[in-house]
Amino acid sequence: MNPLGSTRRVAALAAAATLAIGGLAGCAKEDTGGTTAGGVSLVKAGALTTCTHLPYAPFQAKDETGKVVGFDVELIDLVAKKLGVTQEIVDTPFEGIKSGSDLNAGKCDVAAAGMTITDERKQVLDFSDPYFDATQALAVLTGSSVKTLEELAGKRVGVQGGTTGEEYIKTQVEQKGLNIEVVSFRDLAAQQQALATNQVEAAVNDLPVWNEYIKNNPGKVVVAAGFDTGEQYGFAVKKGNAALLQAVNESLAAARSDGTYDRIYATWIGAKPAS
Repeated sequence: MNPLGSTRRVAALAAAATLAIGGLAGCAKEDTGGTTAGGVSLVKAGALTTCTHLPYAPFQAKDETGKVVGFDVELIDLVAKKLGVTQEIVDTPFEGIKSGSDLNAGKCDVAAAGMTITDERKQVLDFSDPYFDATQALAVLTGSSVKTLEELAGKRVGVQGGTTGEEYIKTQVEQKGLNIEVVSFRDLAAQQQALATNQVEAAVNDLPVWNEYIKNNPGKVVVAAGFDTGEQYGFAVKKGNAALLQAVNESLAAARSDGTYDRIYATWIGAKPAS
């Protein structure tokens, strides 16, 4: 037996144990999430991080101070309050939101982007209960006589890329054999600018979006026609995030039952339709 060798072996084992513990601690630090009292894991301690795509008023857009406000923002604030944290908003392209890649990459906890619930999106996202009934609308410049898609034969119609509005119009054009050029824009602002400057003869997006634009730009644009597509918006979380999804649904249910939802709806959308 070599006492010195034993001492060295013990020291080596102790050092290895220290490194192992340090490695575990390092791994733990790499998990940037915190855990709320409700047991919901978040990508950032003390915050509910929301992915959205700006601008999309009245659901989410920057006010004159640069703060992001809107219908979706106030509803997610209720979820954050329930979890005892504050909401932080990340502006990101819609493609990363609807594909689930932003949530999977840990960029955010929840997606709130005026997003329609579809079977295709359900494959990559877990949706909350519906929180808004949406319809598509055809907008034209004031003074235009256009009332239907068919009257736009030989013309250009603007849509927002990656949206259900784009899908709807492209399907209608194909099924009806319409001679219409569908032009896709990267975001709502670009689409609305294209209509305002006669780059397109008409544009299609969700009705509340056009109503908000008309309110802020009186006399420029009118809604020529509506399309009842039966769409409903939902908030989305990463597949399998049952705890956060439950918190979102409970917050929505509470808001509906105590009148908070109606108040927020009236602020951003207008008078709530009778149910």
